[in-house]
Amino acid sequence: MKNVTRINKAVFPVAGLGTRFLPATKAQPKEMLPVVDKPLIQYAVEEAYGAGIRHMIFVTGRNKRAIEDHFDTAYELEHELEANGKMELLRLVRSLAPEDMFCSFVRQPRALGLGHAVLCAEPLVNDEPFAVLLADDLMCGASDGPSVLGQMVEQFSRTRTCILAVQEVPHDHVKRYGIVAGEKVGERLTRVTQMVEKPSPDQAPSRMGVAGRYILTPAVFDMIRNNPRGTGGEIQLTDGIARLMATEGVHAFEYHGRRYDCGSKQGFLEATVDFALKHPEVAADFRNYLRSVQL
Repeated sequence: MKNVTRINKAVFPVAGLGTRFLPATKAQPKEMLPVVDKPLIQYAVEEAYGAGIRHMIFVTGRNKRAIEDHFDTAYELEHELEANGKMELLRLVRSLAPEDMFCSFVRQPRALGLGHAVLCAEPLVNDEPFAVLLADDLMCGASDGPSVLGQMVEQFSRTRTCILAVQEVPHDHVKRYGIVAGEKVGERLTRVTQMVEKPSPDQAPSRMGVAGRYILTPAVFDMIRNNPRGTGGEIQLTDGIARLMATEGVHAFEYHGRRYDCGSKQGFLEATVDFALKHPEVAADFRNYLRSVQL
């Protein structure tokens, strides 16, 4: 690994089919579903950009062209907005891809799991530490504080090891997560000694579930590549990270903030309501509407 403490690259695995949101995702990527007026993938990219990352790597699949188009220049749209004097909207459209942000796209040819998706990004990551963000986990830092990924970047500058965002999950939900356990080495930092992908509740070593944010070292690529297929016949990212515990060490970080599971309808609706109540354009009227609803 290069002798760097700054994270310069972020990987966004966006090749999934989004079956839990059919029929809405039949012809559009789930990552383009909007929470109020921004698609999920934009929230994730803005989080990475705010954490100092400038190279965004999207691991895409078929029918994901809308993501690439979203971060591309839309000449016709910009011309129309400028011609009609809609300068605020023009600035908004141009802000989606700042001039110092670079986007790369690589295909995941087969749906072989999250570990395989990350492995597809290896030629673009090279020998550098990098972040992984799952766009359907919409993450918010604490009020007036750094983003979840921003907090993790700060932790990495000290540990120089893989950092996993974790949160305590209900006992009956552990089967949905990678679960970690280990030795506390700080108020919110744990050196991981056990890591299990989607265990049954009676076999889980803890209730600390891995959320959709990771900082990984490039050594993880060899670990993933040499792993047998795991749960569900897929190449699991969790299994690759677990193998690093013996050589480099892995840390779990209990972040300040909130996670919305926007891969589920319930989480998506919760995010939509909460973000609408904070949106400067619609918050007041939407709050009044909610007060009028008969529950």
